[in-house]
Amino acid sequence: MYNIRKITEDLFLVGANDRRLSLFEGVYPVPIGVSYNSYLLLDEKTVLLDTADKAVHHQFMENVIKALNGRNLDYLIINHMEPDHCAEIPSLLKKFPNVKLVCNTKIQTMLKQFFDFEIAEDQIILVKEGDTLNTGRHNLTFVFAPMVHWPEVMVTYDTTDKILFSADAFGTFGAIDGNIYADEVDFDHRYMDEARRYYTNIVGKYGPQVQALLKKASGLDIKMICPLHGFIWRKDLDKYIDKYMKWSTYTPEIQSVLIPYASVYGGTQNAAEILGAKLAELGVKDIKICDTSVTDASYIIADAFKYSHIVFASTTYNNGIFVSMENLLHDIVAHNLQNRKIAIIENGSWAPVSGKLMTDLVSQLKNVEIIGNKVSLKSTLKENQIEELEALAKAIVDTMSL
Repeated sequence: MYNIRKITEDLFLVGANDRRLSLFEGVYPVPIGVSYNSYLLLDEKTVLLDTADKAVHHQFMENVIKALNGRNLDYLIINHMEPDHCAEIPSLLKKFPNVKLVCNTKIQTMLKQFFDFEIAEDQIILVKEGDTLNTGRHNLTFVFAPMVHWPEVMVTYDTTDKILFSADAFGTFGAIDGNIYADEVDFDHRYMDEARRYYTNIVGKYGPQVQALLKKASGLDIKMICPLHGFIWRKDLDKYIDKYMKWSTYTPEIQSVLIPYASVYGGTQNAAEILGAKLAELGVKDIKICDTSVTDASYIIADAFKYSHIVFASTTYNNGIFVSMENLLHDIVAHNLQNRKIAIIENGSWAPVSGKLMTDLVSQLKNVEIIGNKVSLKSTLKENQIEELEALAKAIVDTMSL
């Protein structure tokens, strides 16, 4: 059965939720599911903005057909060619063989890469930056957003109703539980962490490109943001855009300490726990300690973008960094984290080398400062090393704005 939501008098949400997906893109856990948003504009001409993932094929097609209510589909605007948003293009072409595809040249190239269908040359409308499409009452303008987070991405701005169809920008993990607007839910407490995790893991590497899009968006009079995942924003847009400003400039949200640790028999964990206690005694609030073998890397990466200071603590394993910590560090480097103060704790029963190797990895990050003296354990923390942890805690606090 169809499930259509009215946004304005002539704009409808026709996407669908996937609550059974366990790993988004085969990597990121989505315990509360994910939404695939698609928008249908019923003007003098009918316009669909993006499609959906093949997992929600039946729901999506039912929604589109019902919302059209017997009308033909005139235009399909393709803002982004990832399969979770473009997989239903062949189904739409089969149902509406005369629909015109509105896209840019890079999207046209990707259409040929993903699909084998034949389409007439005059059925594709190629647009450039700043081009417009008039659909009757509405004028749609196309703004290119390369590498947010694929090279072909563009966003669509409705100059009539001041709506930005933002592709993957401003999205979040999580299915939509009836409420389609961010102001209808306790977004800060229920979804902000998932929005941060979505941004940092999916888009986080491309901060300068996001900044370029934000600069373009600042010149538009935006009253509503309609992303391809998650909630529609119609209030407090500045608040959410400010988060994007921080995330895309790698600016910490809080002055506090994140301590990811990798421990086999508990010695390294014990040092991490004691350091956390020493930091708390010095007045640090909202400290976070996590086990890299238990906590999925996507959550730790999101926290790494949030926290100003990070202490990496790992045992030595096979003359290297313990597996889960090594994977995390490579992931953090790949996501281009910057502007952090970092400290190191290593462990090793006979040859502790993880500290040097961790330092080598984090030193690849831009504008990173290694603070305090490395704490090196031999199997377990000894009483005479408590002073080293106290000194490390003080060195961290001395660089914080509490």
